[in-house]
Amino acid sequence: MSTQIPAELLYAPTHEWLRNAAGVATVGITDHAQHELTDIVFVELPKVGRVLAAGESCAVVESVKSASDIYCPAAGEVVEVNPSLAENPALVNNDPYGAGWFFKMRLAAGAASSLLDAAGYSKAIGSGSKA
Repeated sequence: MSTQIPAELLYAPTHEWLRNAAGVATVGITDHAQHELTDIVFVELPKVGRVLAAGESCAVVESVKSASDIYCPAAGEVVEVNPSLAENPALVNNDPYGAGWFFKMRLAAGAASSLLDAAGYSKAIGSGSKA
């Protein structure tokens, strides 16, 4: 199965994605990450108002295989979390770049400058396919 890597997103080497829209970014995990984790059964999200540093552990996903920390791809403050994941964590598997988003954050100035573009992330995971 080919891995989707949407060109309009930015990526952290730790497999989180970020979609920036006017200083408020949506964050989730990549298609590659959800394939590696397999069936996700629980997601613990950060609290609204939490200020995060880039690279800080901010969420946890549990799959039938393991539990994994999720790291914040850029510095900023959490302004919203995805309430749908509490009832349906499988959204992360089914739609990692859409309904399976984790949280939204107000980015600190220049916070996303060190993230990878789609080509850079594709190279980092050794995948040639993009969405």
